Amino acid sequence: MNSMADSNLHQFPSDELIESIQGKNVSSSLNQIKRMLVNMHSSEIAHSLESLPPKERKLLWSMIEIKDEGEIIAELNDEIQQELIAEISTDELIKIIEDLELDEIVDILQALPQRKTQSILSAMSERDSKRIKEALIYPEDSAGGLMNTDIISVRPKHSLEVVMRYLRAQKQLPKNTDQIFVVSRENKYLGSLPISSILVSEPSLNTRELMETATQPLAADLGDKDVARLFEQNDWVSAPVVDKNSYLIGRITIDDVVDVILEDRRC
Repeated sequence: MNSMADSNLHQFPSDELIESIQGKNVSSSLNQIKRMLVNMHSSEIAHSLESLPPKERKLLWSMIEIKDEGEIIAELNDEIQQELIAEISTDELIKIIEDLELDEIVDILQALPQRKTQSILSAMSERDSKRIKEALIYPEDSAGGLMNTDIISVRPKHSLEVVMRYLRAQKQLPKNTDQIFVVSRENKYLGSLPISSILVSEPSLNTRELMETATQPLAADLGDKDVARLFEQNDWVSAPVVDKNSYLIGRITIDDVVDVILEDRRC
């Protein structure tokens, strides 16, 4: 096997894409580039965009399908993200971000001019706009800034049979749902109920008998580095977030803190 073949074996998809779009005959390889994009993860495409000069970056961005733009935008560093968003209309941006996780939408909106943020919020449904406004209250580097509001909560009086019927009615659970949360009538956090406990316990038992209360929820104003440290120390998949009055307002999953953990290790 020759040395060129050896080097290609170890080439990352993003490196190959960068070489193709910077090549002298880029116009003749546009179809090849589009085929490459189909098979690449959003993080690989984001890396390619960040590595290209502005002219080539703009060309590559124009070749990405709108259904994929949201995930890619969310992966970009702040500088490149804002450079691309500046060229996108408000209506198009709404379509791009509508399927993103709440924390990803909040991260994007926090860096936009207030007028554009308000335009986007006013075009959203009342429910989505309310959720995002609540999350925008908290700094980006806090538990409140990291959290999602895709939480499932139940009352302590409910039997496991009722809980299981409720979960089945959801059709699909939010990503990284390893536990659901127990709240009072006023939505104050009381404890958590692991999915594993629901599956192996008697359906006639009620939530109060099985819920776990030893682990304290995360305060919304807790710093992101402290959140990341707690996730590492406890091997958490998810954790509840409460406001200053102990009302359950969201949850953080391991996906939300991975970047914080990596950044902390680099420092």
